[in-house]
Amino acid sequence: MNRYDVIIIGSGLGGLVCAATLSKEGYHVCVLEKNSTPGGCFQSFKRNGRLLDTGIHYIGGMDEGEVLRQYFTYFGIQEQLKLKRMDEEAFDIIRYDGEEYHYAMGYGRFVETLARRFPGEKGAIRQYVAILDGIGRTISVDQLKKGTLSTGAFEHFSTSAWERITALTPNRRLQQVLSSPALLYGGEQATSTFYHHAMITDSYLKGAYRFVDGSMQVVDALSGAIRRHGGTIMTEAEVTRLYLSGDRVQSVEVNGTERLEATHVISSIHPATTMQLVEKTPLIRKAYLSRLSGLPNSYGLLSVYLIQKKNTTPYRNHNLFVYARDNVWYNTLHPEDTAINCSLVTMQPSSADERYTDVICLLTPMYIAELRQWENTTVERRGDGYRQFKERKAREMISFVERYEPSINRHTEAVYTVTPLTYRDYTGTPDGSAYGIMKNYNQPLVTIIPNRTRIANLLLAGQNLNVHGALGVTLTSMLTCAELLGTDYLAKRIGGA
Repeated sequence: MNRYDVIIIGSGLGGLVCAATLSKEGYHVCVLEKNSTPGGCFQSFKRNGRLLDTGIHYIGGMDEGEVLRQYFTYFGIQEQLKLKRMDEEAFDIIRYDGEEYHYAMGYGRFVETLARRFPGEKGAIRQYVAILDGIGRTISVDQLKKGTLSTGAFEHFSTSAWERITALTPNRRLQQVLSSPALLYGGEQATSTFYHHAMITDSYLKGAYRFVDGSMQVVDALSGAIRRHGGTIMTEAEVTRLYLSGDRVQSVEVNGTERLEATHVISSIHPATTMQLVEKTPLIRKAYLSRLSGLPNSYGLLSVYLIQKKNTTPYRNHNLFVYARDNVWYNTLHPEDTAINCSLVTMQPSSADERYTDVICLLTPMYIAELRQWENTTVERRGDGYRQFKERKAREMISFVERYEPSINRHTEAVYTVTPLTYRDYTGTPDGSAYGIMKNYNQPLVTIIPNRTRIANLLLAGQNLNVHGALGVTLTSMLTCAELLGTDYLAKRIGGA
């Protein structure tokens, strides 16, 4: 029976980051991935010879001296990545109620740009970014150098994102414009925390970048780092049972047959799924399992990829957010409305010729309820009804975006559509949730999942625990690794990278 210091379940960003960190620090690590390809939402796939990104279309915190770049430097992958800094004058463009608003990079530029549209609200906008800055500084490179991964700002976990924004300004239009990043974290007007809103918005203001030639390069670079440090990544290796001895995991069963032993186990898959793998034990009570299973997950995403004819569509170095309703939180307020009401429009840069894009991706929220009749099917076995459904939704999405961008489909040679069912089957997320367990400012201690469990050597990682997105998953994974390495040691190692 093979034995490892650490077995990591799942090869999404959380699992790979834990593996890269622990293998770098001398642990003998094995990553187990049930699918044929590692990476989770960082995977890219090919259609018509073009690379399509699964779920990560741009990232923040990547300017020199910013925290995510520092983490990537510590992992040893920063220099391997092909990145393109987005337009600093407008990396995101918000179209709301017939008007256009620009999100500019950097605090000062952001304030000045929005203040030109809201001249009487400059003080409120300045106060808004000051709060973002204060929260962002709790995980800064300076904090890492002091031996701290995060200094807290926990009061913002119990603060409503929407209420905090409306407390800053009575201007309804500005309230909506400041709320527009909600689409990036599955935000709900009634429950989302200001901490999540601030962390994600702040990271983009501190350096928004796209991946040239796809986000899969992060997976490849992390996988290479893990293997260089003696780690192992096994694909088509589904964990089917965790066997205990007393209060510890003794062995991990793979594909219902082989067993592997480890001193520690880290699961980066959904906590409810993880606990269902554990053999029956009084350590895991039914009430706890019911609570985990009952926590609401975020909506999924409908993704429509427009494959462009070669050298026809000029590349735009910004994203476009389109909102048709007067409330940018509309979709979570009205999940029963299956019409397309908003969309994120993003282009993928290619190193072949950065003047043009090969792929335009259109994304909008989608709930699993719209897909119930196919929920018991698998990829490529859903039937003609599902194919026709996808074709209809793709037409609806394209028609919706064409109302704002009439030329968006002019040079399309092929269309590919991905629903939450596809995400569910490839990434193992319940209901194809795009952002995992929803956080609720009314119940922060219930919806924020600790990385430690009642099983002594079983830890958790991944986006379900704390903050969503690349930065949030990375930070959460570092907190998990700190349980083995020590916070002061690990933080200073990262800060000095």
